[in-house]
Parts: sequence; structure tokens; C-alpha cells
Amino acid sequence: MIARRWLALAVLCALALTTGCRRRAPAGTVRVAAAADLARAFEEVGKAFKAKTGASVVFTFHSSGLLAKQIAEGAPFDVYAAAAKSYVDDVVKAGACDASTRAPYGRGRLVVWSKGQPLTAITDLTDPRFAKIAIANPDHAPYGKAAKQALEKLGLWSQVAGRMVYADNVQVTMQWAQDGSADASIVALSLATVTQGGTSVPVDPALHDPLDQELVVCGKGGGSASAKQFAQFVNSPDGRAIMRNYGFRLPGE
Repeated sequence: MIARRWLALAVLCALALTTGCRRRAPAGTVRVAAAADLARAFEEVGKAFKAKTGASVVFTFHSSGLLAKQIAEGAPFDVYAAAAKSYVDDVVKAGACDASTRAPYGRGRLVVWSKGQPLTAITDLTDPRFAKIAIANPDHAPYGKAAKQALEKLGLWSQVAGRMVYADNVQVTMQWAQDGSADASIVALSLATVTQGGTSVPVDPALHDPLDQELVVCGKGGGSASAKQFAQFVNSPDGRAIMRNYGFRLPGE
């Protein structure tokens, strides 16, 4: 069982977009597995949390589906923040996380983003000038699934399917549009708002399933006490102020 757990962690570290995986986290360190759309927002939240509590946070950002699979298989994370609450259902059902600690932290929003091509609406993607259109893999990334749903609901999927390129997660999707690997991408508002240059247009949320995002405390390791503090901090007044700046709003905000 122990060997299996460390194998799961090794695979996760190889997949992760940011550094931060450790065989052993220092005492008091909170290990957070978070959806890729949270990369910029949670980095700021982590700094504010450390300033207030003294506890450090180590993040691993990737697609919600792949992170959920690793947590269910024993990857030693203290907090899991998913881009779709269905993945929180999965880790709770697997017995890896504490259902009593789950909490919503915002509803995600989609935008279409392009570095060099002007955009006015998602329907512009049918134009041949968008030879490559990037989305996160719909099989395990909520933002990719929502992007596909929006295109299908508009009747555009058949026109653009041959030009789609699939990234492992929404953060890589953004990077591809930035470096020219794709002519446009459908990404999280939270990433587009902190990306300089380019053009973005909102995607009507009525075109896809709601991106209701939740977090939950997991495991029983050395960071469990601080993990509960971090989870509560995200939805504290200080945490909410940061999250709102990145477009993560709760009902009534």
C-alpha cells in the first residue's frame, strides 16, 4: 500500500505544472491539489494565508479529474480544490476526503482569448483564421467540458472540431494561446484577467453546465490542522476579496 501511494505521488509530480510536490512536507505545511484555473488566485491566497498564520502552502495545479484520481489512489494532499463539485463527490466517496469540510468557493466563467486575432464573440471561431483552437481535455477538465458544451449548444462544434487541440488542463490551454501554439483558446476568466495583451470575450454561462467549484479537506497527515485553517481562509473576508478579483464569486457577491 505504501509503495502504491508513493508511486501515485510520483506520477502526479511528473504531471504537475508547478513545482511543489515533496516526499515529505515540512511540519505545518499545507499541501493543496487545485484545479488549474486557480493557479494565479490561489498563489495570492497562499501568500496572504502565510502572512496571517505563518503556515506555508505548497500547490500542485492540474486538471480536476486527474487530481481526483490521484487523491482517490492515495496521493497525500491536505486540501483538494476542484473546478467541478462532481470531482469532490468522487474523492469523498473514495473515503479520501472529509465530506463535512466541503465548501463552495466560486463559480467559474469561460472566455475566448486570442493573442493576435481580434474577437467579438465565440461565434468568430468558425472563421478559418483560427486554424487551431485550444481547449482543455473535456474528458477530465471541467473547463474543457464546458467549452465543448457551449460550442455544441451554438451548433458550432461540427464546424470547428477538426481544428481543436486539447491541453491537459486549462492553464496549458492559456499558455498555448499565449505562445502561438493555438490561434485562440477557450479558458477560465481567472487566467485571462491576469494575462497581459490579447483579446478576450465572455462566453454566455447559459451555454454550458455551471462551473460550481468546491474545496474539501483530505487525508490525516501532519498538515491536517493547518489544512482546515486554509480551507476556512479561502472563504474568509480576506480570502473572498482575493477570489473576487479573479472572477470567483459566490451567490450574492
